[in-house]
Amino acid sequence: MPYKLEEVFIEGYASIRSSMLTLGDVTVLVGANGAGKSNVVGALELLGRMADEELGLEVGLRGGAAAMQYAGQRAEEGIRLRVSAYPYRYEAHLMAAANDSFIFAEEKGYFHETGHGRPLDESFGRGHRESLLRERADEQLSRLAGPMHGILAGCRVFHFQDTSSNAPVKQLGFTADNEALRPDARNLAAFLLRLREGEPKAYRRIVRAVRSVAPFFREFLLTEEPGGKIRLRWTQQGVDAIFPAEALSDGTLRYICLCVLLLQPDPPALLTLDEPELGLHPFAVVQLADMLRSVAVRSQVVIATQSVTLLNQFSLDDLVVVERNEGATVLHRPKREELREWLEDYSLGELWEKNVLGGRPGPEMPLRGRTP
Repeated sequence: MPYKLEEVFIEGYASIRSSMLTLGDVTVLVGANGAGKSNVVGALELLGRMADEELGLEVGLRGGAAAMQYAGQRAEEGIRLRVSAYPYRYEAHLMAAANDSFIFAEEKGYFHETGHGRPLDESFGRGHRESLLRERADEQLSRLAGPMHGILAGCRVFHFQDTSSNAPVKQLGFTADNEALRPDARNLAAFLLRLREGEPKAYRRIVRAVRSVAPFFREFLLTEEPGGKIRLRWTQQGVDAIFPAEALSDGTLRYICLCVLLLQPDPPALLTLDEPELGLHPFAVVQLADMLRSVAVRSQVVIATQSVTLLNQFSLDDLVVVERNEGATVLHRPKREELREWLEDYSLGELWEKNVLGGRPGPEMPLRGRTP
């Protein structure tokens, strides 16, 4: 990965009044329902949308600017995001504007390599509705826009929960849409076809991984249809028939999407998944953890989970506990010295179940309106 993300500071977004997310190779978010795990994921997704010049689209999908802002004190100050990836730092300040939209009150970058000259900071502008990073980088108008755009563009959030009859992954798509796996896997068949033809080792690795959890699976049938389109089809061991994606169980289809995402040869720099264990058998969850650790050699991984089985596959150093304090989401990493004796006898999942780590449901405390 070109730049390793160290910290993401989030202020004024959804339930997050002001919190800092520190990132390792693998970062596991755990917490009760409603604590704000999905809002942390949403903030990371917002960064990627900004890099794609799709802030307006994201705001529309999220129900408007007002719905995205923190509802307590400081709401009028908008959303602030700061991303640190040594030696770079990117900052964006979004303010509510007309028609329930956002504008950039400030977008800037900072560079400082320890022991190598003076720091460099640069403003990319104010008052614009979409990030100017890509434009300034393409026109070579900035020394920092290119690296900053690369950092944000590497922030990708994937959602494979939709396995309904109308799920994008089950629909007919264009074969040419194969450069990168889409966040909802709508181009899964086209992407698999490209891997089969251009990266056969990676493709075979994916097929073996699917078979390890679904032994009945034999092969993907990837054939371009008239009009340059393709759909996901597959064959079964010992059966002379061709099956559509609809014939896969929800858990198997999600697991296929995860295998393709995590075993591809060139994954995004930051992979974020919200509850990837949904619908998976415990054995599949263990296999998923193995793939997550493997891809973390090349990419950083962030997962939000409520699975004890998945949590047990990681270490305390990977863990970030998400809780609500006075109505706002707070993040903290458990201290090893405080849990040393517990860790001798219990797994992480057991400690979470016993409420030793925190991250369990609790009474909501009233807002007191103090500034963090």
